[in-house]
Amino acid sequence: MVTQTASKIIVKQLSIWFGKVQALKELSLQIHSSEILSVIGPANSGKTSFLRQLNRLNELEANFRVSGEVLLDGEDIQKLSPEILRKNVGMIFALPQVLPMSIYDNVSYGPRMHGIKNRGVLDGIVEESLEASFLWDEVKQRLKESATKLSGGQQQRLCISRTLALRPEVILFDEPCSGLDPVSTAKVEESMLKLKENYTIILVTNNTKQAARVGDRSAFFLMGELIEFDKTQKIFTAPADKRTEEYILGKFG
Repeated sequence: MVTQTASKIIVKQLSIWFGKVQALKELSLQIHSSEILSVIGPANSGKTSFLRQLNRLNELEANFRVSGEVLLDGEDIQKLSPEILRKNVGMIFALPQVLPMSIYDNVSYGPRMHGIKNRGVLDGIVEESLEASFLWDEVKQRLKESATKLSGGQQQRLCISRTLALRPEVILFDEPCSGLDPVSTAKVEESMLKLKENYTIILVTNNTKQAARVGDRSAFFLMGELIEFDKTQKIFTAPADKRTEEYILGKFG
């Protein structure tokens, strides 16, 4: 049994509704510090609803209702301001959402909004964040160029850099490679594997091979329920539930 102090996030009996539709049903699990948790399952299984609850983005939806608890470092996230929570729990979306400004300004935007004005400090944050997303060498001579000129894969890694610039503790990835080519996907995955040394990462993906490549543990969701949760190697080689095996083998989904 994982103790509370060993867990970065503890989810207790989490249920989510949008109107009359229940997206998640009494989910309970614990996520370790410095691990990648892969969340897999077919469409409408509750994966993204779970992910968005971890930084309270679901609250922006109409007719949203929730029960249960999510604890971050032992503290109920409902007691944190959304702004503070989202600074500590950053999110990368399926489609890169770069700001219509320079590469440098994209990365420095968040720190500036949080009061950092010193150019030297900002320069250091920009370089460090771009290096962490494996983008620095590709753009270090182009920092004044518009971010919209970057390729799709580069834009996605820029979004990772922008999130890292706020020094979060947890990074949520919602299908981050769904629109990327294999080379760009490999670079994003390489970045994730490096980042887990200092961050807790939750990855929602429809690509089971990706989940197997990067996940330390994996969770299989089906119709709003957590069917199986274990070490990734076990999930993909000897799943305990037949539904997990059938999904991984592509028999549905």
